[in-house]
Order: sequence, then C-alpha cells, then structure tokens
Amino acid sequence: MPGELQILGRAVKQVQYRQHRALDTALAGVGTTLAQWDALRAVGRSPGASGRALAAATFQSEQAFGTLAGRLTARGLIERRAGRGRALGHHLTPAGSRVLAAGHRVADEVLAECFAPLTAAERTTLLALLGRLAPDDRGGPGTSG
Repeated sequence: MPGELQILGRAVKQVQYRQHRALDTALAGVGTTLAQWDALRAVGRSPGASGRALAAATFQSEQAFGTLAGRLTARGLIERRAGRGRALGHHLTPAGSRVLAAGHRVADEVLAECFAPLTAAERTTLLALLGRLAPDDRGGPGTSG
C-alpha cells in the first residue's frame, strides 16, 4: 500500500494532468497548444533569450524546445535573431503577441474554473506551500500548465 507521500505526489500529478488537459483543449480554440503557448510565454518574459534558457524555463530538453521553436517560427509567431556568440535570441512577432494575449485570456478562464473549489485564502496558502517546494520557479508551466 502506498505511503502518504506517494499519495500526495499522485494527487499533485493528477491535478496538474487535469489542468493541462483543460488548458490544451481550451487553447486549441485560439489556435495553439499548451506547449506552444508556454513557449510564447517564456519568449515574452525573456525577449532575446537563448534556446537553452527557454528550454529550461519550459521544462523541455534543448532539442525539444528547438523543434517547437522551429514550428513557432514557421507559423510566424516568433523569430530568431543573432544573439550573444553563436546563440540565437528568440523574439515574439506581432502575431505571436496576439496568440500569447489570447492564450492568457483562455488560461485565466480555465484556471479560474480549476481553482474554483478553493477560497481565495486557500489559493494563497497553496501557492505559498508550492513556492516552498519550488522556490526558484516563478511563473512556469504549472501556472499555466
């Protein structure tokens, strides 16, 4: 029989999974996926960042982020420009900014529904507790997804 920590770990994963599914479904309505929108968020937060930095910010391997960035570039949502040394800097295009903004609206609605069973005080407590477990991560995919 699993111990309390295993049950807690599974509960966190289950909530995250449901949140990600709901976000992915809703974001399809604005023409993006959760992974794409999360990448746009990371680029928007750190214009000019390298693929390595953005991969870390989106919890992906550099190779996976490179593939995703290639798709976003092909769709005209981001552009890559010469950065420091051989690194390419990533920047939102106007179309990418529009998709990002639409995604923020969708995410706000989905997350409001996901966290509706909690009071404002409970959400504040949950955020504080999670912040103690992941003190270096602010605004990562979990806030989306």
